[in-house]
Amino acid sequence: MDEEKGQFSAQSSPIREPSFRHTFTMHSPVSSSSPRSSVGTWSPATPNFSHKFRNRVPTQMRRCIPIYLACVSLILLILNADLLTVAVPKSGGPVFKRGGTRTNGGHASVPMAQGFPKKVWQTWKIDPLQFEERDSTTARTWLQKNPDYRYEVLTDTNDMGYVELHFGPGGINRPDIVEMYRSITATIIKADLLRYMVMYAEGGVYADIDVEALKPISRFIPDHRYDENDIDMVIGVEIDQPGFRDHPILGKKSQSFCQWTFMARPRLPVMLQLIENIMSWLDGLAKEQNVPVSQVELDFDQVISGTGPSAFTEAIIKQMNLDRPKGTPEISWDLFHELDESKVVSRVLVLDVEAFAAGQGHSDSGNHNARGALVKHHYHASNWPSRHPRFNHPAYGSVEQCNWDANCVAKWDADTAAFALLNEEEQRNLIAFIQREQQELLERQEAFLKALAQQQVQQPLFEQPALAQEPQAPIAVENHHEPERLPEEVEQNPDAERDSDVERPQVEIAEVERTEVGRTEADRPEVAAEGRPEEHE
Repeated sequence: MDEEKGQFSAQSSPIREPSFRHTFTMHSPVSSSSPRSSVGTWSPATPNFSHKFRNRVPTQMRRCIPIYLACVSLILLILNADLLTVAVPKSGGPVFKRGGTRTNGGHASVPMAQGFPKKVWQTWKIDPLQFEERDSTTARTWLQKNPDYRYEVLTDTNDMGYVELHFGPGGINRPDIVEMYRSITATIIKADLLRYMVMYAEGGVYADIDVEALKPISRFIPDHRYDENDIDMVIGVEIDQPGFRDHPILGKKSQSFCQWTFMARPRLPVMLQLIENIMSWLDGLAKEQNVPVSQVELDFDQVISGTGPSAFTEAIIKQMNLDRPKGTPEISWDLFHELDESKVVSRVLVLDVEAFAAGQGHSDSGNHNARGALVKHHYHASNWPSRHPRFNHPAYGSVEQCNWDANCVAKWDADTAAFALLNEEEQRNLIAFIQREQQELLERQEAFLKALAQQQVQQPLFEQPALAQEPQAPIAVENHHEPERLPEEVEQNPDAERDSDVERPQVEIAEVERTEVGRTEADRPEVAAEGRPEEHE
């Protein structure tokens, strides 16, 4: 009766269905001994609910529900199809999607070239449109040699925006890096740090503004020897002088990789580690000097070891050891000493010194005409040592002037050691004597250059060539030497032999040549030192 009554009531007058709030209260735990336990818990799958649901939903709509669900599933599958093609690089870098693009916190992607972005990065004070001629000349070589690459310059006016974009909340979200970069005032420190940040954020090829491209970037990785997929970074040797590793001044700079030009994939752990190392180093210096980071004072050697080639080299070798296979020997600079040809170590391609640092005059760097020379560093933008002076002895100057010449360095060491044994008065006298000598030498050089300039004004070194003259008739040469007569001529003209007033052609040269036959070079006093006979009248 209750069931029939319920059915009749549903047809004759609407009965309010229980709300979800009331329905969920039926899920409260009920003991098995309770009188309500026979009722059981409610669920949408109970026959009573299904019966009521069918009564409330039209039959045609119920039949279309599976089709609706299938369409929604298909749309979701299409929209997220690219998730099926995601691949994570071995280097722990960014996520690469099909089509060669890189996700970067929602920002514009950079075209990829087999994993390396096809982009050249440079940093400078001003916009490229305002470059001086020498900077424009070197910058254009990168575009001329690599027409399929993009080119971008970060300047003193847009660098902060780049850092905030890629390392702020919209990028990798490292506000500590952003604030550290904002607080740095030393331009060379910002320049070093910025190149590492760019290479971590986007990768590609970095080159200093005074570096000229001699060969295309495609030559950075020899195709016949290496697979680009096995390489995450391309670097080159700069200084290979391990014999000075224990020198108190030259030691930290004696073995290093070049960081004025290198190529890297984005998001390499070594680049982020290098950035963090610099931050920690600056914090330590600020505490030592009891000043904020913006007021830290740095000398030449601190820049080299803190952010420059020494810091760059130390971080790379440390990462190489972290990535080397277990059980293999520890990697040190000895592996790269006197490197004759490139080698891959822990997915880093190391090129010989000739590739990025030719023409230095040390480290067996060769010259820029060599086949293996890829770039040429002109050094015209390297004036930062004037603001961060290197150690300069009051009497003998800096040891770097020796340019890694062993004899020169040994003499500098001996002279400075002897100077330390002198008393203060003797030291002052020696310094004054050396300064007078240097001043006299400078004055003589200036006088010579002044005299040379005056001479060039009065008589140019390169005079204008004389204009070509019209050809003239040969000049008759009077000859008093009578040549030998052939028998035929004597028979034809017997009186000509007695005619001494007739002009005849000169034959002295032939006579000289005949007299020279049979004489060696050693018998000829007129032969010059370079092996060519001197001219005589």
